[in-house]
Amino acid sequence: MKLMFHYIRRHIWIFIAGLLFLSVETFADLAQPALMSYVVDEGVKNQDFSQIFHYGLIMLAVTALGAVGAVMRNIFASHTSQTIGMELRGDMYRKVQTLSFENIDRLEPSSIITRITNDVTQIQNFINGIMRIMFKAPITCIGAIILIIIQTPRQFPVMAAILGISAILIAANMKLGYPRFGRLQERLDKLNDVSREFLTSIRVVKAFNAEATEEAKFIQAAGDFADAGVSAMRILAIFSPLINLTVNLGIIILLFLSQRQDAGQIGRLMASVNYMTQILFALGMVANILNNAVRAMASSRRVQEILDEEPVQKPVRQPEAFKVSGDITFKNVTFAYAGTSRAAVEDLVFHVNSGEIIGIIGPTGSGKSTLVQLVPRFYDATSGQVLMDGRDVTCMDVDTLRNAVAVVPQKALLFSGTIAENLRWGDMEAADAQLISAAKIACAHDFIAGFPSSYETQLGQGGVNLSGGQKQRISIARALVKRPKVLILDDCTSALDADTEKNVLDGLNREIRGMTVLLISQRISTVMRADKILCMEDGRLCGFGTHDALMKSCRQYQEIYRSQIGGVDIG
Repeated sequence: MKLMFHYIRRHIWIFIAGLLFLSVETFADLAQPALMSYVVDEGVKNQDFSQIFHYGLIMLAVTALGAVGAVMRNIFASHTSQTIGMELRGDMYRKVQTLSFENIDRLEPSSIITRITNDVTQIQNFINGIMRIMFKAPITCIGAIILIIIQTPRQFPVMAAILGISAILIAANMKLGYPRFGRLQERLDKLNDVSREFLTSIRVVKAFNAEATEEAKFIQAAGDFADAGVSAMRILAIFSPLINLTVNLGIIILLFLSQRQDAGQIGRLMASVNYMTQILFALGMVANILNNAVRAMASSRRVQEILDEEPVQKPVRQPEAFKVSGDITFKNVTFAYAGTSRAAVEDLVFHVNSGEIIGIIGPTGSGKSTLVQLVPRFYDATSGQVLMDGRDVTCMDVDTLRNAVAVVPQKALLFSGTIAENLRWGDMEAADAQLISAAKIACAHDFIAGFPSSYETQLGQGGVNLSGGQKQRISIARALVKRPKVLILDDCTSALDADTEKNVLDGLNREIRGMTVLLISQRISTVMRADKILCMEDGRLCGFGTHDALMKSCRQYQEIYRSQIGGVDIG
């Protein structure tokens, strides 16, 4: 609740204005039965049509006033709840952007999506309900009780008993419902996770004819979600009718006791019955909004977890200007992913001079990608130091560091929009000539120019209308547009044929003078032309030097060379 009230305070005057109009609406609702009692007792009983007309006009005016109050209350409630929802999502989105990969791995992307969407919606609905119902229900209930006591004072014991029983039922409803709605949101996380995995991997699923397997996983997740929903809704199914039964029994008791009512005050009896009906609806509204409160509290807790999440990587702000040149040093660096006992890389020691091209090779799972992710601080070393120009990267301003580094991942990631817009991720102010120059180096210009709209060609989500090789070349061009001091190429030519790869690498060799390049590849022909080569195995450095030096001193490198090219005696 603290989180919700924090955001409500930001819009307190609109919130109060909404409550004032709600009070006007509630007053109108409470006045109607009393006015009706005067119509009956003063007008109908005495056949005094002037009294009927007089009180009828008052009822009409009060009804109109209540309608205005209801309309304005709905406008303010919708505005406040939607604005708070927008602010919550914005704050969560900005917070997620400050988190490291380690934070996001632990929170899980599918769960973050659910919290930003569904959980915030639950909070929005509750805030809207507060302004539309929550305050109206107790005011209506208390006002109706007071008016019943005024109209028929002997019914007070009945009212006290009804309210006592209803309060017990509502409290039990909340106590039992809260953990169940929390589990419901967790099951929704899992359902979203399964759906997201299937949709992002749909080509692989179809290629392996694995639709039945994925369907079974989805049905299991959907079934778990349904079971959690049934468990939560069962509480509503039990307690809501019990509350209605309690109030309806009160109405029956009131009518039974009214047999001793003065026949001349039948209008008051009618008013009391109407007020009992209002109490019934009010208690029903209270039960409903409290059920929403239970869901909102569960969602609020999950949203608060995101907002309270402490970034593993603490931001550093450097007062002095610092220009990165690209000199990289690893000092006894070890890193293990959260939740794993085995280190992904262990005790790495090497130095890269500014402007050098470093090839990185090794079998799958040897720690190559992990190594390069430590340079731009996607993850921080568990022990040891990664230095950039002699400075520990954990003590550098993250923006300064990452502005100097460009990464081309193995799986090319493009965004919806034009090719030019994707290329300008490297530099939002880049001129068309810069885009074309970078595309030519990456051997992407020819196929881009071949499209009818050239660089203004619209890409589908993830670049779905391009081939794998085309996406990789655009990703390389995007990195070159940035003109970084350190360029990380994470096996980003794997989808290219040998000739295209050679042309791309030749273009890079010509244009990247002064730029430090970390080039990961599975192909020894790709890395052997680098200034130096890092050979990895099981997370450890097993060789570092030129191709000729490693061919003499590193058995693992010799084995890779022999397996791909052959002709080496390592006996």
